[in-house]
Amino acid sequence: MKLLLAEDDVRLGRLIMKMFKKEQLTADWVEDGEAAYDQAAAGDYDVIILDWMLPKQSGVSVSRTLRDEGYSGAILMLTARDALDDRVLGLDAGADDYMVKPFHFEELFARIRSLSRRNFFPLEQNVIQTHDLTIDLSSRTVKKGGEPLMLTRREYQLLVYFVKNKGRILSKEMMIDRVWEEDSEVTFNTIEAYVKLLRRKLGQSRGNSYIRTVRGLGYMWVDDHV
Repeated sequence: MKLLLAEDDVRLGRLIMKMFKKEQLTADWVEDGEAAYDQAAAGDYDVIILDWMLPKQSGVSVSRTLRDEGYSGAILMLTARDALDDRVLGLDAGADDYMVKPFHFEELFARIRSLSRRNFFPLEQNVIQTHDLTIDLSSRTVKKGGEPLMLTRREYQLLVYFVKNKGRILSKEMMIDRVWEEDSEVTFNTIEAYVKLLRRKLGQSRGNSYIRTVRGLGYMWVDDHV
């Protein structure tokens, strides 16, 4: 299970992340609404946990924007507001559940488990087109120029991560965290090897650029031809 926590109270955020780790839950943590929206739109999360009063963009606003754009994943709202009108406002903004601070972690985990069991689907196209590639997320298949492209599970996961974050510089640390997650055996050399293999299978050339190296920072998926 993968979670996104948006909480600007650093002390509480650290405590929640510590408890997530104790429960062996994988989670990303952001501290403002703009970052929460960007992460939610780009990542695949089972449950998004939004604090109501976030800087830059409130949790209610993030939830409403995601729903307006078709996001159908699970959203849990955290807030100190306990009035009925506030609860209604949060749910009307698209939250699936609501917890009032302070709360017991046992209840938080129970609500997360309940939300993760529901039939939610993340915000994403079933089929992605980029360059001469067609990626079917439902069947987890890739075609290049209409012909099936054989990729290993890791190569496929890395490709999808690149494509979903096109135009963004992805560091090796980010790739380890999001593609390999908690596999402690993965090194930067492993990432470089996989990128090389993926480039080879994609048939990347100077005139047909897919994965661009950003020296000293990482890699970036590009759609333009250079």
